Amino acid sequence: MNDHGNPKDATLAVWAGEEGPLWENATQVPVVHSVSFGYDDLEHWAQIGRGEISGHIYSRNSNPTVRVFEEKICRLERAQAATAFASGMAAISNTLFTLLAPGDRIVSIKDGYGGTNKIFQEFLPRFNITVTLCDTTDQGAIEAAVSQGCRVLYLESPTNPTMKIVDIARLAAAAHRAGALVVVDNTFATPVNQKPLELGADLVLHSATKYLGGHADALGGAVCGPRDHIRRIFHFREINGAALDPMAAYLLLRGMKTLPLRIERQNQSAIQIARYLQSHSAVEQVFYPGLDSHPQHAIARQQMKGFGGMFAFSVKGGYEAVKQFLPRLRYAHRAANLGAVETIVGPPATTSHVELSSRERAAMGIPENLVRYSVGIEDPADLIADLKQALKSI
Repeated sequence: MNDHGNPKDATLAVWAGEEGPLWENATQVPVVHSVSFGYDDLEHWAQIGRGEISGHIYSRNSNPTVRVFEEKICRLERAQAATAFASGMAAISNTLFTLLAPGDRIVSIKDGYGGTNKIFQEFLPRFNITVTLCDTTDQGAIEAAVSQGCRVLYLESPTNPTMKIVDIARLAAAAHRAGALVVVDNTFATPVNQKPLELGADLVLHSATKYLGGHADALGGAVCGPRDHIRRIFHFREINGAALDPMAAYLLLRGMKTLPLRIERQNQSAIQIARYLQSHSAVEQVFYPGLDSHPQHAIARQQMKGFGGMFAFSVKGGYEAVKQFLPRLRYAHRAANLGAVETIVGPPATTSHVELSSRERAAMGIPENLVRYSVGIEDPADLIADLKQALKSI
């Protein structure tokens, strides 16, 4: 039974970070655009600057509106602390460059998000950081790679865009035996469907631009975890400058208040649509962890409360068929985004892995006839009817 001191996600989404009185008794978090914050008492000012007492001195470091966003995602992820960023990629890159140093080794999976893969393949090696990418579905291979020694194990589950699932608890235990930190990108699942910290991860990342905001109108990122780790990452971010804008923080906060409602609807719609597509003659394969046919369905059931609003499917006829089919959809934005109230669709070649060549995508197990589908909050019957009429072109 829940009590007043342990509110559930739906309550935290609305109230976390906003329980106390706000400026001028406002009921909504004010947007504080001020770059700096003034003090007459120099000692008081210095104490804030040194972090000895709470306060703000400059919005690149901290900001009242941004602070509320950090508190809300922190509470939803059941973390000790959180810090915000200008984008999801800023959260990922700042975290990795905080944790890693020349000579270190990081272990990860082959078919994660394309931008993250670029960091692994292009940027980290420049700093003499060794990167080992393992087959995402071979848990034993990942454990073996970790046992050889590494500073960080970086995971993504479900993966973008092939919706593979990794066993977070099993791999976190293996990483900790080797003295490594475990970082998990939880963007697709959200804290409503999955809580990596409770599964053994040390840090959890989000592109807040996606499901947290939910309205495709604000960029942002966040990382949550123990205070000591977050303090280090915050220091790297405040000096390197990837600060979250206060107006973006306000928009993300507004979106987060409906996060559990949106996720519940998207969970329900996605499984209905995935099952429909699974039976369609023009569809080769559907990638959704909620389907019994998904290879890691059992793991997903263990670590997820819901299977999310994202899935992918491959169509017969190759990339030419994708080009015929997508423009016929009426209820979908053809765009490089996901997690919004509107349905969003696109192939990895123009969305998640646009930075990579077709050969590089193939090496990651991403076929050119794959379509990534982000289910919105529309009526699922209308979305199925829309897919049905568009698929007639194949």
